[in-house]
Amino acid sequence: MRIFRTPSIIRKIFFKRTWGFSMDTNEVYLTFDDGPHPAITPWVLDNLKAQNIKACFFCVGENVKRFPDIFQRIIDEGHQVGNHTMYHTKSHKTSFKVYKRSIEEAAELIPSKLFRPPYGRLSSYRARKISKHYQIIMWSWLSYDFDNTLSNEQILFNANKNIQGGDIIVVHDNYKFTERQKVLLPQLIDVINRKNLMFGTLTKLK
Repeated sequence: MRIFRTPSIIRKIFFKRTWGFSMDTNEVYLTFDDGPHPAITPWVLDNLKAQNIKACFFCVGENVKRFPDIFQRIIDEGHQVGNHTMYHTKSHKTSFKVYKRSIEEAAELIPSKLFRPPYGRLSSYRARKISKHYQIIMWSWLSYDFDNTLSNEQILFNANKNIQGGDIIVVHDNYKFTERQKVLLPQLIDVINRKNLMFGTLTKLK
């Protein structure tokens, strides 16, 4: 079973993280994880620019280091950036010292106080420590664009049924999903547009 929408009980338990915003707004917040990468991020940027959509890119530090021109383009085109650790580090498989250092290394390259833990895995203890320095951004709707057991039709059906104002939406600019994303992302944006929702930015969380 895939849980596209984060249950309200999870948001209440892990309250030191931002999961979404009030449903009273007609804005949704598009976020991308894992980039930048030349195989997919420039294509994403071209599509967002064509539709005047701003997003937040949670970048992996080693990718920023490898592809600084693409990272700079993200910033130059008015998108927000966030920290996704230096090496897409797994919190549940490393010591806090190692994990913290991965965040700090990435911070040297990514000028942002927004942080998203890879895989969404982060203990309450670590969240308390990290939230002293960063705004931890999670999500209220996960696209599952990385899951090949789900068809695009299944993902889009759920998007049409469940995406609502205030949602933080997660997709990926990960080269492993390039071909799928080139099909899925325009359709997902179309679903959101047909729901008469607007694309907002996380500027209040700078």
